Amino acid sequence: MGKDIHTEAVDALFEAILCLKDKEECYRFFEDVCTINELLSLSQRFEVARMLKENMTYLEIAETTGASTATISRVNRSLNYGNDGYEMVLERMKSLKK
Repeated sequence: MGKDIHTEAVDALFEAILCLKDKEECYRFFEDVCTINELLSLSQRFEVARMLKENMTYLEIAETTGASTATISRVNRSLNYGNDGYEMVLERMKSLKK
């Protein structure tokens, strides 16, 4: 069984993230909290999710993002069997662009 992420520490982190006001504050906070590689990995997974939702192939995604097929598969599994987090955010972003 996996670790429970619902902890006071994770709650505090999420509350901190919800306090951020704009993209510049996000850059400042995440550059302090994450390593560059961690941040790039997170952004790559998000880009993979967006591309999968656009029905791009694994090969197209791998070539565009540099993500491994294992990463693409993991993100695809989250899209299909996860908690709909990617879906929720991608839909909200789509609505904001209209």
